[in-house]
Amino acid sequence: MAAHHRRGPHARDTDDKGAPLSFRYANKSGWIVGFRRVLHQASQLSEAAVVLAVMMTFACLPIDWASALGGYIGRLIGPRLGVSRRALGNLMRAMPENSDGENRRILCGMWDNLGRSVAEYPHLGRICGEECHRVEIVNVAAVQELLSAGRPVIVFGGHFANWEIGPTTIHRLMGPSLLSVYRAANNRWVDGLLRRRLRARCAVAKGAAGGRDLLRHLRRGGHVAMLVDQKQNDGIAVPFFGRDAMTAPAIARIGLRFGCPLLPIAVERLSGARFRVTIMPALDLAATGNGAVDVLAGMTRVNALIEDWIRARPEQWLWLHRRWPQ
Repeated sequence: MAAHHRRGPHARDTDDKGAPLSFRYANKSGWIVGFRRVLHQASQLSEAAVVLAVMMTFACLPIDWASALGGYIGRLIGPRLGVSRRALGNLMRAMPENSDGENRRILCGMWDNLGRSVAEYPHLGRICGEECHRVEIVNVAAVQELLSAGRPVIVFGGHFANWEIGPTTIHRLMGPSLLSVYRAANNRWVDGLLRRRLRARCAVAKGAAGGRDLLRHLRRGGHVAMLVDQKQNDGIAVPFFGRDAMTAPAIARIGLRFGCPLLPIAVERLSGARFRVTIMPALDLAATGNGAVDVLAGMTRVNALIEDWIRARPEQWLWLHRRWPQ
């Protein structure tokens, strides 16, 4: 029978070479973490390479060809993706009066619009250029009036048509006095590629640091622009298509704090890669002294306006967001 050795109270676990086993396990764990980090970086670089290849392919094509090809790919692939079920669910919640056939028509149009928007991204500078005549601007005098008034303004829009057209056009009209807020891509390499195409804009990423930059910009008399139609889990419940939807209240809170109007910008795709940007009358927020009530009232007006835009051209809105509770 094999002999059993009793371990003393101060005995240490060691490997065959006398090294503590804790060191061995720590080294193994560190190696695994390092390997996972390398895999993550490789995955992100691969993703960025695919994005770069797609952008370069569309950039080599004439604008109309790129837009048409992107729309075709969107219509061909998009409706077959699982995420389309979410879009159809959102359509049924928002527009219960629609037939199934109408909702599927809207879904196909949404994917066409999304595919075109991706393909048009490398061409944004040319599409929005004054000499290109692809963007019709309605009520441009309103921007000049607001600029001459010397008051900060919050410009807002939503994910309609090619939603980069509105900010790019307004930046051209307002110059460096306008600061955009954008959502940075999770992949820093992809984010860098996308931001290079928009380097003419003065912009900050969503988050605490971006929020501080935004407030400093407003204190200096500047203007800000943001898209406000996505869900924010820690936002406030605001009616949207007859249902409460968690909504980011930032523009109403900031507007009330700085006493600045909200300027709605509606973007429509007219045909192909041609657009209309409509600068609508500014919304002045009523301040009653009850902050929560005033913010809710302001965001209710904003959501009602966005709902009107969606009902007018439902196929040009991005129905893929988780906008309502399940």
